[in-house]
Amino acid sequence: MPPTSGVITEAWNLYKAHWRHLLSISFVVYLAVAIIGVLLVAVLTWLGAILAVLVSFVGLFYLQAALVKAVEDVRDGRADLSLSQTFGSAQTHLAAVIVAGLIASIALAIGFVLFIIPGLVLLTFWCVFIPAIVIEGKSAGESFGRSYELTRGHFWRVLGVIVLTLLIYFGFEIVLTLVLSPLADWIKNFVSTIVSGTLTAPFFALVLTVLYFRLSAAKELAAAAPPEPTQQAPEQALPDDPPRNPPT
Repeated sequence: MPPTSGVITEAWNLYKAHWRHLLSISFVVYLAVAIIGVLLVAVLTWLGAILAVLVSFVGLFYLQAALVKAVEDVRDGRADLSLSQTFGSAQTHLAAVIVAGLIASIALAIGFVLFIIPGLVLLTFWCVFIPAIVIEGKSAGESFGRSYELTRGHFWRVLGVIVLTLLIYFGFEIVLTLVLSPLADWIKNFVSTIVSGTLTAPFFALVLTVLYFRLSAAKELAAAAPPEPTQQAPEQALPDDPPRNPPT
């Protein structure tokens, strides 16, 4: 069975089992980012808008690191880390996650703007760079190589998991937009950002972290497997000594 088989199902089961814990982590970050962004724009106008984007960028990757740590924690069936412990563990890797996230964001943007296919290739090969940093302690540069190492040989199946996850996300966004359509635009945008981010970010983190663990286990299993014996050609019997010339 390929390691990508059942990733979405396992992620959804973990989501249902631990949704209170995971959504609490996500809600804290998205609410803080939204409030800080509104205050910055209200006080500093255009400069505040720029700062709000930077705060949002840092908050997004801080949240991803915290959620990866939380998913690692709940895979045994229970949440052993509190919210503060989860954020504290993620904070030790925050610098590497931000640097790697910035590099990945720029590279993916260029890949998708210029040519769609390179963007999809990078998105697939780099999809587990954050778990590589948070769980293995890789540096920003090492995380891309580790992600490529894990996804290599499973490109199409990993891409299928990513596409299916994105389709689920877009379907949720459509439903949420319809539900919030009666509200005023500014209220709708504020609520949509918090609700959408709070509900979907944990699922994305679950899918990618479960995928990371599946691919890591498959890689370790392949490395531990004994090498297949090579077939050796049967030894050929040496010819007998040539007969001596009979005496004349």
